[in-house]
Amino acid sequence: MAFHPTATRLWKSLPPDERRLAAAAFFRDPSPELVGSALSALATARHMRPQAARALSPDAQARILATVLDPGESLAQGLLVDLHLAQRRPLLAAFLDALGLPHEDGILTEETEPPPPVTPEVARDAVAALGSFPRDQVETYLNTLWLQDEERWAALSEV
Repeated sequence: MAFHPTATRLWKSLPPDERRLAAAAFFRDPSPELVGSALSALATARHMRPQAARALSPDAQARILATVLDPGESLAQGLLVDLHLAQRRPLLAAFLDALGLPHEDGILTEETEPPPPVTPEVARDAVAALGSFPRDQVETYLNTLWLQDEERWAALSEV
């Protein structure tokens, strides 16, 4: 499987319903660092003033943001992470369990030292443990992990 080299490209490759899920998750609890970028992106997409974009309901904001194919790299990363944290916790938990990494409901717990990069053999076994999940969701998750830390998750691109 070839990974998309940027979060923006991965975002563009998602089907519209996946982008809507991600945008809805984002606007349920918007990141203070990214909310300005999100509002700017949807204001630009709909040719509206920023104040008008801010006044829209979170549902309307999410519907519009889901149509923006180039939200910017940092916002695309945030949207991808929100998609997984809001909709795919069982997938995250199953993967981290297969890797033997401590987590709380699919979110890595803090450790004193970060674990070493995942080896191809371990990555292959962990990905195999995800066989019950839809392939497209697994591929999106693995690509998202790889984009967050290419060194640590390099072996995922070989699986």
